Amino acid sequence: MATGTNIRTYFEGQWHDGDVPVMRAADHGAWLGSSVFDGARYVHGVAPDLDAHCARVNRSAAALMLTPTVETEDMVALVREGLAAYPKDAAVYIRPMYWEVRSGYAAIVPSGQATGFCICLEEIPMPPEDATVTLGLTRFRRPVLESAVVNAKAGCLYPNNARMLAEVRGRGFGNALVADALGNVAESATANVFMVKDGTVFTPVANGTFLAGITRARHIANLRADGVEVVETVLSFDDFRGADEVFLTGNMSKVTPVTGFEDVSYQVGPVTRKARDLYWDWALSGA
Repeated sequence: MATGTNIRTYFEGQWHDGDVPVMRAADHGAWLGSSVFDGARYVHGVAPDLDAHCARVNRSAAALMLTPTVETEDMVALVREGLAAYPKDAAVYIRPMYWEVRSGYAAIVPSGQATGFCICLEEIPMPPEDATVTLGLTRFRRPVLESAVVNAKAGCLYPNNARMLAEVRGRGFGNALVADALGNVAESATANVFMVKDGTVFTPVANGTFLAGITRARHIANLRADGVEVVETVLSFDDFRGADEVFLTGNMSKVTPVTGFEDVSYQVGPVTRKARDLYWDWALSGA
């Protein structure tokens, strides 16, 4: 089901208007979940880190034993071709996707010989600048590489995220603060997480249980370049309870301030606002 409006779909060598059917009932991707995607954004006439998102979907495909069929630079060119149909002030979500068409041994293993590909563009507004979120605890955890394809942005990972969200939203929170297999903080159910204590920014160290996002890396680089200390380390839930500021980062919203974690409240602080300002200064500079 579509999330946005004014959808355009690239499939089988051409752009189509609308939400075009791309997968068949017997495709491995439909039957056995071998699908990967990535998400970029077109906002204010720019598509920040588009090349990095296109490169990552190819890495995600390989992690699921799929054969990526579109080179990064060609994918970027296709996306820009599709975006030309939108007004410059449109906010567009850019989603390239791969899935396996044929099965290999015993039907379970992808054949690696027939990979489906499409790009979906949807107009989805950016959240209001004053949008915030609260976090709750969930009993569900991030898996490890030995039990799931956590090194890919794979569709099959998202039912676990959905369980997290459903659980905490049933208790009145907007998102979940999620543990890794060892019980340390990994991320939220939908985005990477940062906290601020005494002016220093902390974020969970990338330990292979969650995707250390492209937007996460951009915020780290921007903050460090501005003289802010950013520490990637092991963090506990108690660390977050004692934080001065908490914010989420991801492609869809870039920066989302957190105003509460269970019974702890936070203000939208200066470092959170700085991270957002630095991001847009970088994105709109043409860097």
